[in-house]
Amino acid sequence: MNGRVVAERYELSALLGQGGMGQVWIAYDRRLDRRVGVKLLRPDRVSGTPDAEEMRRRFVRECRVTAQVDHPGLVTVHDAGSDGDDLYLVMQYVEGADLADHLAEHDPYPWQWAVSVAAQLCAVLASVHAVPIIHRDLKPRNVMVKPDGTLTVLDLGIAAALDTDTTRLTHTGSPIGSPAYMAPEQAMGGTVGPYTDLYALGVLLHELLSGEVPFAGSTALGVLHRHLYEPPVPVRRLRADVPEQLEALVLRLLGKDPQERPADAQEVYQALVPLLPTASQGQSGAGAPMDPTRPFLHPHAPWPVRATAPPVPPLASVPPPADPRVSGMSADPRTSRPGADPWTPGAGIDPRIPETGADPRSSGPGGGPDVAAAVDEVKRLLDQGRITHAVDILGGILPAAAARHGAHSPVVRTLRKQYAATLMDDGQYRRALPELRALAEEYARDSGPGAARQALQFHYEAAQCLEQLGEVTQALDEYRALLPHFERYPDDPVRPLEIRRSIGHLLLALGERGAAHEALSRLLYDAERLHGPHGAFPAEVRRTLYWLGQVRG
Repeated sequence: MNGRVVAERYELSALLGQGGMGQVWIAYDRRLDRRVGVKLLRPDRVSGTPDAEEMRRRFVRECRVTAQVDHPGLVTVHDAGSDGDDLYLVMQYVEGADLADHLAEHDPYPWQWAVSVAAQLCAVLASVHAVPIIHRDLKPRNVMVKPDGTLTVLDLGIAAALDTDTTRLTHTGSPIGSPAYMAPEQAMGGTVGPYTDLYALGVLLHELLSGEVPFAGSTALGVLHRHLYEPPVPVRRLRADVPEQLEALVLRLLGKDPQERPADAQEVYQALVPLLPTASQGQSGAGAPMDPTRPFLHPHAPWPVRATAPPVPPLASVPPPADPRVSGMSADPRTSRPGADPWTPGAGIDPRIPETGADPRSSGPGGGPDVAAAVDEVKRLLDQGRITHAVDILGGILPAAAARHGAHSPVVRTLRKQYAATLMDDGQYRRALPELRALAEEYARDSGPGAARQALQFHYEAAQCLEQLGEVTQALDEYRALLPHFERYPDDPVRPLEIRRSIGHLLLALGERGAAHEALSRLLYDAERLHGPHGAFPAEVRRTLYWLGQVRG
């Protein structure tokens, strides 16, 4: 099914998971070139079974009901419909880890984290219950922890509007939900309500605090029996550092009778408020990735996507060519990159390796068809302008190619060059920057023809990334270091002018208007000599000087 296109728009790429209701795929929206999640109702469950029509209605209801709720803690629904015999739901692609994996990676789970998770889930549940909708399957696998510490609740696929028709759906079939998190009334097939989700929240909290669900067993029936008849073990018996009021809240949430539980998610949240971390507790900084306390320690603070850029490798390690008129690659003044590189996006992909002429399709016994197929697929995607999908394929095949051909093989190096170039074309400058840095260092160490020129090119593209990322000072330093090296190449008179233009713009960004005016004035003189007074390049420089108020008519 990999590669299937749903509704002539969504291309399935990788299977994320599957269950009784269907499958969830990472897919690519061909129209908008973005990653999405696609849920498909399994064909074998749609036809040939007694409850096929009920399952169809349940899936259609999922699409409609999920789209009703607008909350940042819920996955966004983009599209829904049918494709042949299948029903599909297209959702936002959420980056991060599900809460079950997050718990497994942080054992024991800090109780402050558990409180922060529960508080965020209360906000989502309050919004969902107001529709009114009941989730019915709240569990760690249905909760994503994003890098900034915020949570996203997935899969309202078994949620139902609170009316007599939908609440009785389970009477005709098996109960909907996961036994370990199922409230007693849900297990008995009775009427469910917001209190049912609060019970699941209690199970989830107990699991985060103790590492185990309160009721486990070898069979689903045995687990449901324990939910109905056994009291939960208080979490402080399992973990003494848990505050008493938190233990009391978990026990209330796990009440067998819905009337014993808190009235609603708002009440649960208010009980959690005294336990939530606050910024006044002396914690500073942006918070670690996937720390669920961060939204409370740094409310509404932007996530620091601008991590410190890698250090600039010294350009002194790049030797000048013996003859500046001889270079390993020709330059095209019409583009920002050397035009002779056959791996430059937009020019199509040539699978041959520039340094050796090697071809990953015929690289010997170690070269498997997966790399060759991926090369062909990347070429097809780039020809269609689908850069985001191409980036993901290139990033995915690099480890396999390195294992097969060697991390420093020509095949892998060419794939890495394409990967970095495609990341830049996709505007993913932060991901491209370390790739370009590494390539620049490798080529600087090489002694082959054109290696020095290629190393400079990667330095130049790294400087472009820094400029696009707003790392003004680092970009300025990089461009200034690059300029004398590029001025040694008379076959490319445009590149030094482009670098000088960037230097002038960066000086403006730093508020150094006098220095910027001086740099751009000198640039205008040289640009007019090269392009003529009416060329596009000098016209752009002239407009900037006019804007500065330093040049008239």
